[in-house]
Amino acid sequence: MATYPTSDQLLVVIDPVARHTDGESVRIAKDVLSAGAATKVCLPEGPEEFARALERRGSRRPVVVGDDRALLRAVAVLHRRRELASCALSVVPVGGAMSLARSLGVPAGPVAAARAVLEGAERRLDLLVDDSDGVVLGTLRIPPLSPRDVPAGPAAVGAGAGAASRDWLRTCQSLVRTLVARPVRTTAQAQPGPARLRVEVDGRTVVDLDQPVEAVSVAPGSAGAATVEVRPLSGPGAEASPLLAEGRTVTVTGADFRYRADAVVSGPVRRRTWTVREGAWGLTLPPRG
Repeated sequence: MATYPTSDQLLVVIDPVARHTDGESVRIAKDVLSAGAATKVCLPEGPEEFARALERRGSRRPVVVGDDRALLRAVAVLHRRRELASCALSVVPVGGAMSLARSLGVPAGPVAAARAVLEGAERRLDLLVDDSDGVVLGTLRIPPLSPRDVPAGPAAVGAGAGAASRDWLRTCQSLVRTLVARPVRTTAQAQPGPARLRVEVDGRTVVDLDQPVEAVSVAPGSAGAATVEVRPLSGPGAEASPLLAEGRTVTVTGADFRYRADAVVSGPVRRRTWTVREGAWGLTLPPRG
């Protein structure tokens, strides 16, 4: 039987959504990983088992086989345990939404992604952490939301076991739910409207409550700074130029606003501050050519 160094011992955590939606890609990923490293495979059935598998990984490198939500869940678990600095994550995108993983540089397809796990290198990436200990890997957006876009309750990543369980349950239920046509609302109340927000970057006000905005986006930039774009509401026949800023901390204040962090809608909140953690987490990516 082949033996491998500790660095090539993998803990492969397979998200149940990936198993249910694309079992063939899961099988291919397992075969490629097992051919190049000593692997221990975990098949969690819920968020508690998922977290427990990561907590008990020992010296094995964790590999998440799943979609963007599974990647977010893994980062949130390690962040809550304050273990991101000492643990490089790997991901093989399988399942539903995978745009976040791909935007971070993870290859598409189970074979290419699994090979990147075996042959790639750790790259340290910036992280946005909010004042409720939630995390954002990609882009945070605050758009005007219509009522049908708004979930019944909070679902922030890193907001606690209850929120994670509800998020997991909604994901699993979506696999078996029958799509039912909904009537289109035509009343004015059903339409999204402009938001009135105060956006501050490193204590400097970019836009205040007296200026309605169409959208706000925040994303980790480079060297520990977040890039912020605020789009003021434009009048008929006019297009307002976006307001741009960079900084380490971003605070948004407003009346019960919701925000989309990566794949999750959270809120409502009246104030939230995000802080950039430079190089806070590591992701295994293909070598730079």
